[in-house]
Amino acid sequence: MANGGIIGPINDPTRGPVTTSFTSSGTYTSPGYGPGTATVLVVAGGAGGGFDGSGGGGAGGLRIISCHPIPASSVPVTIGAGGAGAVAPNANRGVSGNNSVFATASNPITSAGGGGGGSAGSTAGVSGGSGGGGRSNTCGAGGAGNTPPVSPSQGNAGGPGGPCSPVTGNAGGGGGGAGAAGTQGSGSPTPTVGNGGVGLDVTPYFGAAPQPFYQADQPNRGPSSTGFFAGGGGGGGNSPNTAVFGKGGSGGGGNGANYTNTPGENATANTGGGGGGASGGGGSVPQNGYSGGSGIVIVKQNQATATYEVASGVWSINDAYNYKKAGQWVQVPVSPFSANYLVVAGGGGGSPSAGGGGGAGGYRASGFGPAPLQGSALTLTAGTTYPVTVGAGGAGGPAPGENNGATGSDSVFSTITAAGGGGSSVQGQSLSGGSGGGGGYNGAPGAGNTPPVSPPQGSAGGGPGRAGNPFMGTGGGGATQTGGNSPSPTQAGTGGAGAPNNISGTAVDYAGGGGGGAYGGTFGPGGTGGGGRGGQLSSPQTPGVAGTANTGGGGGGGGCNVSPGGAGGSGVVIIRYPAAVAGAVSLAPGTNVKTTAPNGDGIATFTVSGTLTVASSQ
Repeated sequence: MANGGIIGPINDPTRGPVTTSFTSSGTYTSPGYGPGTATVLVVAGGAGGGFDGSGGGGAGGLRIISCHPIPASSVPVTIGAGGAGAVAPNANRGVSGNNSVFATASNPITSAGGGGGGSAGSTAGVSGGSGGGGRSNTCGAGGAGNTPPVSPSQGNAGGPGGPCSPVTGNAGGGGGGAGAAGTQGSGSPTPTVGNGGVGLDVTPYFGAAPQPFYQADQPNRGPSSTGFFAGGGGGGGNSPNTAVFGKGGSGGGGNGANYTNTPGENATANTGGGGGGASGGGGSVPQNGYSGGSGIVIVKQNQATATYEVASGVWSINDAYNYKKAGQWVQVPVSPFSANYLVVAGGGGGSPSAGGGGGAGGYRASGFGPAPLQGSALTLTAGTTYPVTVGAGGAGGPAPGENNGATGSDSVFSTITAAGGGGSSVQGQSLSGGSGGGGGYNGAPGAGNTPPVSPPQGSAGGGPGRAGNPFMGTGGGGATQTGGNSPSPTQAGTGGAGAPNNISGTAVDYAGGGGGGAYGGTFGPGGTGGGGRGGQLSSPQTPGVAGTANTGGGGGGGGCNVSPGGAGGSGVVIIRYPAAVAGAVSLAPGTNVKTTAPNGDGIATFTVSGTLTVASSQ
């Protein structure tokens, strides 16, 4: 059969949509994929409400155009500002909102700003994308919507103020919304103030809530988080309707004020909602109108994702192979995920001549190893390259002489830094670090957990040393134990113990301190976790031993002044991540390796500095 023996519909991989939103003016550039068409929402700025028992502001015009052609060139985007509320005792109406524009050269989309609410002295609402509400008690007319006219309509009329006759109650009209006209205020026997017209629900075009471009709900404004835009502002109350006010329409419209003690509200930003109308000035409520909300532009470009995302139906083996080979098969986006880590710094160097052992490199871990030393796992993000630093061990103190060992280098992954182990001294203060260097025969210990982190990354070195003949150095600090002092006149101190950890799938000890050197008598053993043993003058005469590579172990102290101290061991970084994202993780350089744990988790082991990259999809 032509399709390789599998019967089914003919399929082609397709790209998904890309949605971009603008809350301030800017430039839209096509992602460069697909046919170059989009669904475009353009919402203008809403208008301000009037003052003194006034009309609510009209919502900004709202236009949705499907299959709008998108050029290869950039498209200017203008976001209209909301209009200010009228200021008492000025006779002007609320200020109309400003236009929003998606300015494709061949066919620009312009939505008109909402019309301002009517005020005392200028009682009619202003026409606009949606019209402003009329003022109370003078029967001010609502402003017309869909002005200038477009098809489909961009908005609705504002509600008139009322009542017209007899004047038994005063109420401003609601501003028009994209989905409905504002309502008229009414007087006795049931006084109500005009509500703002409801906005338009755009979820059929841009998806169900929540979406990052649907604006969060604000107190005393029409709801917007559900995907509504361009709600009209509520009208303001007036005497004797002391307790009532108009509600803002869904889509960010601001509530109007009542006569005595409830202020109105500005519209929600980036919804195009109209501002609430002011009250008639009873009590302490100000008579000024409330501002409209700024507009927004949302562009949902079709088939524009960089990767192919859809592969429904039945596929032949040949087609699947060919599309996979071409990089066009389904690629699943990678969500942020939790990863455990082991970060061990380079160990400190030991010093010669009955010197102290070097401190272990700082030990930091999550998910594995001793529970008291486990920190919180990290969250890794797709489309990100993380630098990885593997710290080198510090050099041993050179001979001849009584020279200090060097501190190891830090290891770093993401926000986690493990400090290099402290170098040891012969006489004087040993160096502080992830774990501190041990004191030499006449030296003091270095502090551990420096700089301090929680849980602690290491321990102090041992000390002071034994200055009588035979001379004895002390052990460097380890991840879980302070370096040991000389236990007898013939024995140097033992390096502090490191920490066991099986993040790699195999139990390994890391970050042991270096053993002290012995000028006569017996060297101090290195701590478990790669600490190098000390050297000794007695037969067989031996130098201090280096810490084990990629464990962060401290170097051993030297036995005599012609035997150098051992160098610290280099550090290591190991990251363990879920099996579900294993295909998205890559390492560089090739010296660093990916392996798989028995439970399927991926394991990235860095023995040299490099990078860990998480792809956007796999």
